[in-house]
Amino acid sequence: MVEGFTALYIFMLSAFTGYEVISRVPVILHTPLMSGSNFVHGIVLVGAMIALGHADGTLELVIGFFAVALAAGNAVGGYVATVRMLEMFQTGNKGKAQGETA
Repeated sequence: MVEGFTALYIFMLSAFTGYEVISRVPVILHTPLMSGSNFVHGIVLVGAMIALGHADGTLELVIGFFAVALAAGNAVGGYVATVRMLEMFQTGNKGKAQGETA
């Protein structure tokens, strides 16, 4: 019973700390900062896959499946946002469609 309260306390403390840290980041730095942390999404995905691999019951399998699906979506979305952000800084491609040559 004590382990559950400790885990809940750590979760609540980390959620509060994360919110406070992210809320103090200037808007102009938010996208580069988040796209630079895409590796964290990959680690979360690996952790979700490991948890799914150790699942025994039906409920654990369902929760593990959703964890893997959401983590994969988070990782892919982070990389899509990074690509779109980097496209804004490219020069020489203005007015040309993708794949079109001069």
